[in-house]
Amino acid sequence: MHTILPATADPVQPESSPAFAASRHRFERIVGWLEGADAGQLAHGELEERLDVEGRELLRQMLQDHLDLRAQREPRLEAVVGADGVARRGVEAGHERGLLTVFGKVEVSRLAYRRRGHANLHPADSDLNLPVELYSHGLRRLAVVEATRGSFDGVREAVRRSTGQRLGKRQLEALAQRAATDFDTFYEERKLTAGNPDDVLVISCDGKGVVMRPDALRAATAQAAARSTNKLATRLSKGEKRNRKRMAEVGSVYDVRPVPRTSDDVLAGAHDGEQVARPAPRARNKWLMASVVEDASAVVSRVFDEAERRDSDHRRTWIALVDGNNHQIDRIQAEAHARQVDVTIVVDFVHVLEYLWKAAWCFYDEGDPGAERWVRDRARAVLKGQAAGVATAIRRKAARDRLDQVARAAVDECAAYLIRKRLYLDYPTALERGWPIATGVIEGACRHLVKDRMDITGARWGLEGAEAILKMRAIVSNHDFEEYWRYHLAHEHERVHRSRYVDATPRHFALVA
Repeated sequence: MHTILPATADPVQPESSPAFAASRHRFERIVGWLEGADAGQLAHGELEERLDVEGRELLRQMLQDHLDLRAQREPRLEAVVGADGVARRGVEAGHERGLLTVFGKVEVSRLAYRRRGHANLHPADSDLNLPVELYSHGLRRLAVVEATRGSFDGVREAVRRSTGQRLGKRQLEALAQRAATDFDTFYEERKLTAGNPDDVLVISCDGKGVVMRPDALRAATAQAAARSTNKLATRLSKGEKRNRKRMAEVGSVYDVRPVPRTSDDVLAGAHDGEQVARPAPRARNKWLMASVVEDASAVVSRVFDEAERRDSDHRRTWIALVDGNNHQIDRIQAEAHARQVDVTIVVDFVHVLEYLWKAAWCFYDEGDPGAERWVRDRARAVLKGQAAGVATAIRRKAARDRLDQVARAAVDECAAYLIRKRLYLDYPTALERGWPIATGVIEGACRHLVKDRMDITGARWGLEGAEAILKMRAIVSNHDFEEYWRYHLAHEHERVHRSRYVDATPRHFALVA
């Protein structure tokens, strides 16, 4: 990022300069108090509390004095030409605007370049990269960081505790939304980064519901909510949130160094003398995103964009880990076909185990150790590529045991799943080539990005607010926050300041790297 400074800097003021007289006076007053008898009677905790307040006010005064000094030094130009092509030649000093910072409120005085019938221009605002709103970028940053962690009530308290400033929830939400403005372009403009050609490139997508305000629901969900009736007047009962949610689509891309394994490695246990499990391939360089605005198709496209950023020539092995959702599989296949890239789809093995356990309880009583052995044997067979045979065998057993209708339905559901997904259950190849076979990364992303923040008790989200928080949580999770923030402030400068002038760089500014 570039810092904008005056083209010709004035010499540094001597120590005797009155420019920072107020700051020096406040500093001396603090020192005098510390030297006095009153401070000498206080415990260290009380000293910390007093100095926290006094120190913050000292920093506010120093910032105010600096701004006043810059106002005194601001050079007068003959004219400033706005983006409308009109030159402003009238110059008027003393135009002030407030700025609420992490230290407190300060006033910024600067020259205004005027022309009747046209908006004033304040070139010095560009030097400081002042925001449109009252709140400084430092305060915005603090609010955003805290907003990614917890509720806006908690954010308000954290900001008050850190800065002494009291911001409303609406102001905090607006700051978070503005901070997320550059998310899309930030990732679209990132340079191509070639990964290790021997690493597997893994993509994965899933969804997690977010309770929304009525006006933020998709049309079909809103209609279903309107038709439903609630059991209680003051809260939603179990199952009633279904028509109050909008799906947040989550995507991930990561690299994996292949770790060849066998079915025994996957199912190894610490009992019965069995071998210790060989560690599964570990995810590295994870990239995450989530959106309640974009649909599954758009998120899958974003995921492929990130994958191609890592492997633009399609030389690496691409696999897609899915939970078996047909729409998800269709979108991945369509995107792969459009981009002419080979992607092998693998259904999460944990989902297969869940179906097997559901069938097991149709044959065994709850807690019977025989159920565990039964599931293990069938799971090992599936890992060896015998999913269709397992499906046939459990249906035969259900017929032999003459299960009732309910139990038979559960068994048939398991068998049908194994048959329908058999094309994506090629675990022998996946294990031999060292690929992961579980969707833990994307499920963890759904929990971390969405559930842990968006599912706070009582939370009802608007569309823009939810989208902003999801984007900023993704940026933090991707370890991109510092880079993103520099990018965001640079683009804020472009939007708010440079766009106001016919010349992108006003004549009295110089860009210094």
